[in-house]
Amino acid sequence: MINLLTTVVFFFHFSLDGDSNRIKTDEVKSKYDIVVDAKGTGDFKTVQEAFNSVASLKTTETRIFIKNGIYKEKLELPLNKNHITLIGESNEKVILTYDDYASKSNGTEGTIGTSGSASFIVTGNDFKAQNITFENSSGPVGQAVAVRIDGDRIIFDNCKFLGFQDTLYPRESNSRQYYKNCYIEGTTDFIFGGSIVIFDQCEIFAKKGGSYITAANTPESNPYGFVFIDCKLTTSSGDSSYFLGRPWRNYARTVFIKCEMDSHIKPLGWHNWGKPEAEKTAFYAEYQSTGKGADIEKRVSWSHQLSSEQIKKEYSMKAIFKDWKPN
Repeated sequence: MINLLTTVVFFFHFSLDGDSNRIKTDEVKSKYDIVVDAKGTGDFKTVQEAFNSVASLKTTETRIFIKNGIYKEKLELPLNKNHITLIGESNEKVILTYDDYASKSNGTEGTIGTSGSASFIVTGNDFKAQNITFENSSGPVGQAVAVRIDGDRIIFDNCKFLGFQDTLYPRESNSRQYYKNCYIEGTTDFIFGGSIVIFDQCEIFAKKGGSYITAANTPESNPYGFVFIDCKLTTSSGDSSYFLGRPWRNYARTVFIKCEMDSHIKPLGWHNWGKPEAEKTAFYAEYQSTGKGADIEKRVSWSHQLSSEQIKKEYSMKAIFKDWKPN
C-alpha cells in the first residue's frame, strides 16, 4: 500500500512538473517570435539558425529569446536582417562565444585580420540585445574581437563583452550605438573604432597589465566619437597603468562625463600614440571625473575640461544621436 501510494504521489508530482515546464515554455513562445535553446526545446538550437529564419528587409521587430546556455558560434547578422531584438534569459548564463583571432590563418597564406576575428558581426540596422554575454574566448593572443558593429541604431542593454585586446569594435563612422548598464573588459584598445557611441552607466574593466582603454577612429566629419556618461572605470591592474585613450586616427574624439576612475588611470590621462600632430586634431575631454584616477591637474595640456554649458548644449542624447532616440 505504501509503495503504491508513493508511486501515485511520484507520478502526480512528475505530471505537475511536466505541465509546469510545458506551460512555462508556452508562455515564453507567446511573448517572442522565436525561441533558441541549445537543449532543443525551442524553435532552433543555434542563434545563427534563428537569424537565417527571419525574412529579409523586415520593417517590424522580430523578438528572439535565447535560453540559458553556451552557444559557440561565429555569428553574423547580415545587412538585410533589420529590426531584430535578442533577449537572453540571463546575462550571466546566456553566452555567445567564439575563439578566432586576427593572426589566425585564412587558409590562403594570409590571416583573417582584426575585423575577421569577431565572434559576432552586426551589419543589420535597428538591432537590440539585452541580458547577454558576448565573448571572444581566444585569450591573450593579440587582436581578438568579441563584437563588431557596422549597423546603425544599435542598442545593448545589460550585456557583457569579454575579451582581451580589441574586445569591442564599433566600426563604421555612420553607425550610432547606445550601451546601457553594460560591462566591457579587456586590455589594449579594448574599445576601438569610428562609430558614434554613448556608454551610459557602464562598467569599463581594465584587466591586469596596462595599456590603453580606448582607440577611437573618428572621421574628421563626425563631431562625436565615444561618449562615456556616469560610467565606472575599474581594474585588476596596477596604479597608473592605463591611459584613457590614444588616437587610432588623428581626429579621434573621446569624452568622459561624470565618470568614476580607479587608480589605474595614468595622471596624464591621454597619449598621442607617437603622433604629435594628433594633439592638434584629436579631441579628448572630461567633465567632473571622480576617483583616484581623476587628478585633472596632471592631464596632458592638449586635453580639455568641459564646462557645464558645453555639457548642456553639446552632450545631450539628442545632440549626439540627432533624429534617433534609443528606446
